Amino acid sequence: MAVDPDFLDHVLDLFSGLGALRTGRMFSGVGIYAEEGAMFAMISGSGAVLMKSDDSTEAAYVAAGSTPFSYERKTGTREVRSLMSLPESALDDPEEAMAWARISLAPARVAAAEKRQAKARAKARTSKATTDAPPPKARRKAPAKASRKPPG
Repeated sequence: MAVDPDFLDHVLDLFSGLGALRTGRMFSGVGIYAEEGAMFAMISGSGAVLMKSDDSTEAAYVAAGSTPFSYERKTGTREVRSLMSLPESALDDPEEAMAWARISLAPARVAAAEKRQAKARAKARTSKATTDAPPPKARRKAPAKASRKPPG
């Protein structure tokens, strides 16, 4: 299910105090990014607003009644504790929504920095592999065949 554009606009308005925001498709939902590519929130395809979380912020979300993002797999339900639901009361209260957005920025920045570092390491490995490889052997040109002229 796609995210309702009006609902997306409402959520972006709630978080507008963070400055310029960027959105991007994520699975069947929309990721919401702040500065430096930090995805601090997501709207799932079912319309749930999910906030980036980590060990340092999870307790605050749980205390506010938030639940982790979960989805069904063939092997059972999978919980993603790094995405916690935005407390319902924050959907109608821009100040509360901004407070939760600020809480989610710290883990979002850490995740974005880790992602950038992982990309840089992968790029360094790739470029090192190509620079450390011996140059390809020069192919020797085959000697020219003697041309045979018919006698006479």
